[in-house]
Amino acid sequence: MVTIKLIGILIIIIGFLLKLDTIAVVIIAGITTGLVSGLDFFTILSTLGEAFVKTRYMTLFLLTLSVVGILERNGLKERASKCIGEMKSITTGKVLTMYMIIRTLAAAFSVRLGGHVQFIRPLIYPMAQGAGEKKNGVLSEDKNENIKGVACAVENYGNFYGQNVFVASAGVLLVVGTLQELGVIVTPYSVSKAAIPVAIIGLIFSIIQNHMLEKKIAKTGGESK
Repeated sequence: MVTIKLIGILIIIIGFLLKLDTIAVVIIAGITTGLVSGLDFFTILSTLGEAFVKTRYMTLFLLTLSVVGILERNGLKERASKCIGEMKSITTGKVLTMYMIIRTLAAAFSVRLGGHVQFIRPLIYPMAQGAGEKKNGVLSEDKNENIKGVACAVENYGNFYGQNVFVASAGVLLVVGTLQELGVIVTPYSVSKAAIPVAIIGLIFSIIQNHMLEKKIAKTGGESK
């Protein structure tokens, strides 16, 4: 009987091997598994609906990923790099620092702005790269990787340290709940207040890191075309 209940796995394997529609294969496998397990059809549909609702944010992420891919294919990165290249006195460090400030403030006010997929890859990294190439010429692969790494770090700094400034963020509530379980009574406001100087320190650290990256790029120069 247990073997029959695993028929859904077999259906998925066969469906993928035959390159059938992925969503249809998964739904059929789920319905079949539910029927052989003794569930009625309406219970199966209810379970599938609840699973979809619980994972709807993943669906939004996949939609965002596809949209960004289409934009990149149609020249989003090149356009961002070109626009930055036309600006005067702009540098790699200034681009990353401006984004760090915006990202931290957005997280502090619980505004959903940023993300490695949505902002860093298609916008911030090409802009920082374009600023570096404007000042130093075509950059080597190592320098581009350094810019890419610091750009991703800026996203992490702004999101991680900025979000706890918002009094009702998930991070603050997690800290409050954990401390209360340990017998330490704190309020979300006190945790949020304590997070402000940490966010400022993170911002200062990021500015220094961005400045050092800019100096490193300028010190060794770029590559000739």
